[in-house]
Amino acid sequence: MNNILKYRTASTLDISQLKNLALLAYGQFKDVLGIENWQIMESNLSSEEKIADLLSKATCFVCTDGTTIVGMAYLMPQGNPTPIFQANWSYLRLVAVHPDHNGKGIAKTLTQLCIDHAKQNNEHTIALHTSEFMDAARHIYEGFGFKQLKEIEPLFGKRYWIYTLDLDR
Repeated sequence: MNNILKYRTASTLDISQLKNLALLAYGQFKDVLGIENWQIMESNLSSEEKIADLLSKATCFVCTDGTTIVGMAYLMPQGNPTPIFQANWSYLRLVAVHPDHNGKGIAKTLTQLCIDHAKQNNEHTIALHTSEFMDAARHIYEGFGFKQLKEIEPLFGKRYWIYTLDLDR
């Protein structure tokens, strides 16, 4: 593994690595979530079909160490509403960093790439959801100016909040 980190957009050729990274990065929360909730999350993160569907709609920025993807963040454009995200919002999904690469600014750089991409595409709001056990992520998002909008129904037995960033300011 070399020490030069590079950033690019992901393609369907990266699905296997994206899945592996998601499982490894979110696997850090296995004990916090408990066995039953982790199994649900693990099942979602393991689905290559779900990853392919996400890639077909969102832009996924990745960080590589030369050959291996060590960080990722998806930006879903507006027009893709969910029960928690409004139709006129773009939103971040699955921001993840390989545990061996924590503290190198990868999540921050990936978040900035998503913000820049949203601005280039005339998005007005970026939303995301994050949880009580994701302290480092909340710190990064708040550093970019994301504001807590509201608490949502618990997921995986944990508290979650919607954050938004107004790009028109």
